[in-house]
Amino acid sequence: MTAKTLMIQGTSSGAGKTTLVTALCRILSDDGYNVTPFKSQNMSSYSYIGKDFEISRAQAIQAIAARTDIIPIINPILLKPLGNYKSEIFVNGKSYGKMHARDYYRKFVLSIGLEESKNALDKLLKVNDIVILEGAGSPAEINLQRYDIANMRMAEYCKSPVILVTDIDKGGSFASIVGTLALLDKKYQNLVKGFVINKFRGDVAILYPSYSILKKKTTKPVIGTIPLIEFDIPDEDSLHANPKQVSWTKKYLKTLDKEIDHLASIVKKNIDMKSIRGMLN
Repeated sequence: MTAKTLMIQGTSSGAGKTTLVTALCRILSDDGYNVTPFKSQNMSSYSYIGKDFEISRAQAIQAIAARTDIIPIINPILLKPLGNYKSEIFVNGKSYGKMHARDYYRKFVLSIGLEESKNALDKLLKVNDIVILEGAGSPAEINLQRYDIANMRMAEYCKSPVILVTDIDKGGSFASIVGTLALLDKKYQNLVKGFVINKFRGDVAILYPSYSILKKKTTKPVIGTIPLIEFDIPDEDSLHANPKQVSWTKKYLKTLDKEIDHLASIVKKNIDMKSIRGMLN
């Protein structure tokens, strides 16, 4: 069996990639699919510590949303920042050692990092119906594109359609979408199938004329506009100075499950799931 894939990338950090992947994992699990999340490389100070492994907390929560096991290969490369441009590197849940960013880029990411990420994804593709991939930051960081194993390189590897999500609450969303596409190689532009506008406040009808202009400029549609949602699911530490600590008790997991259902129900109402399912065919 080879799983279908869908990748969520963003115009920036904090655009809503993690949240959207979490919601889609639950929605598609509710549809009866065997779903798993995957993020090849994540940088986070907050992790999930299993019996004998450690991965990003975000992917653990996404696995809970997908109702699948929390296993190391859903986040094969984890970087835990130590300060002064150094991080502790985890490979498939095991500590690989501490490394300066310079050495990480020159000696690790395009060899061990890329190889382990592809191997992990291959394993997930064999045992699931759907793999929802999450990108990191933006795919258009041209200073880092050569070393980027979390965005378009992974999408190209598994021939995954890509949805680009943007945070409209920050402003500049339409420029960010157009600019992101413009900075991508043509082969990567072709992988992008549509956009999701995230964290919108107000009457969505006011945006419709902008969507028509965006479609003319990019030839790609907006497939969802998600309102600014209040929910109690821990954010990545890059988004807040004091992200919520988690204690993985049965009581907390029950509460988390309800929050995921709440998130998924709102996303489902505000995104074109017909288009999503079409991408998965």
